[in-house]
Amino acid sequence: MDYNKASLDQHRLHHGKWEISSKVDLDSRDDLAIAYTPGVAAVSNLVAADPRAAYDLTMKGNTVAIVSDGSAVLGLGNIGPAGALPVMEGKAILFKRFAGIDGVPLVVDADTSEEIIHAVRVIAPTFGGINLEDIAAPKCFEVEAGLQDIGIPVFHDDQHGTAIVLLAALHNAATVVGKPVEEMRVVVNGAGAAGTAIARLLRCVGHDPSRCFPVRDVLVCDSRGIVSPQRDDLNPYKRALLDYTNTDARSGSIHDAVRGADVFIGVSVANALSPDDVTAMAENPIILAMANPDPEIMPHLARAAGAAVVGTGRSDFPNQVNNVLVFPGIFRGALDARATRISAGMKIAAVRALAATVSDPQAERILPDPFDRSVATSIAEAVRNAALEEGVVRDGVPEVP
Repeated sequence: MDYNKASLDQHRLHHGKWEISSKVDLDSRDDLAIAYTPGVAAVSNLVAADPRAAYDLTMKGNTVAIVSDGSAVLGLGNIGPAGALPVMEGKAILFKRFAGIDGVPLVVDADTSEEIIHAVRVIAPTFGGINLEDIAAPKCFEVEAGLQDIGIPVFHDDQHGTAIVLLAALHNAATVVGKPVEEMRVVVNGAGAAGTAIARLLRCVGHDPSRCFPVRDVLVCDSRGIVSPQRDDLNPYKRALLDYTNTDARSGSIHDAVRGADVFIGVSVANALSPDDVTAMAENPIILAMANPDPEIMPHLARAAGAAVVGTGRSDFPNQVNNVLVFPGIFRGALDARATRISAGMKIAAVRALAATVSDPQAERILPDPFDRSVATSIAEAVRNAALEEGVVRDGVPEVP
């Protein structure tokens, strides 16, 4: 099938993928009086007196804004807010399909972090959570950090969703090859939003090591090679990586980095890894090559070169490492807990829950099927419990039906 043509035809036919529908009937004068004036005044007065009531009486308790400036759309780059809108619509229907959440796509014409932060702050009262999407680094770090005090969860999925599903995949792949995660040498190719979040989670930065899986040795590479202290071209965000990666101060190319490594994680560009690189890795290496639409190395080439487990970001190969396994359950759990933010403990709970959905990991099944409805439910329960345990919730958390 020509997916590009089919997608264009579908979007043209339906004028996009997302619509608003009513939960109530509007067939009579009584219906109108209850849904709108005069009846709605009673609801508005109650919410004005107690804003917490908005979670029970309005859309707020089950609605997430999907916010993007279109500056880093996966596989497409900086295509701007209008170009990003079809992607955000897609995200919205995934929220609905997998977690019953009403996602609202919102693209913003903003050039700076401050403009995006301001835009989100002024719309935040409408929503129960904010999913930041496809915002370029380092702006994405600044935006997420600048919104942690708005009283609802703010989650940059390109960072944390990717890191969570990656660590769950690695945990199960480690079971397959019989190597402890903590003792592995890991190379992350890509030092942007996803690569940074992956490195932080692998090293348990900001997490309780007793509840995390701290990997002993992590190297991060960018287009110029290993992020090392010898380089004088690092921006502040890349230099900060040296606080918890490359503890031996190694330097060189990506090809030097992977020599003897147990794991290659790619969040970079197509064909960054060669079969010779895989052969030079440790015995039974794990390759998680997530560049889209073409991975850093094609699975058949990686396996022929000796890879024991191979995952990509694509649905047409085994072991799809995709955020759709994570973000619906994360937000379902956060909304159910009426969480005020996504804590470190909630992220680790999501990792453990996702990994546990595959009871017997195999080389070609380290993650569950994205259409398995139990995945979002399991993650949501774990995230909700972690939020309650850590106390990052509002008063009066309801029972989950």
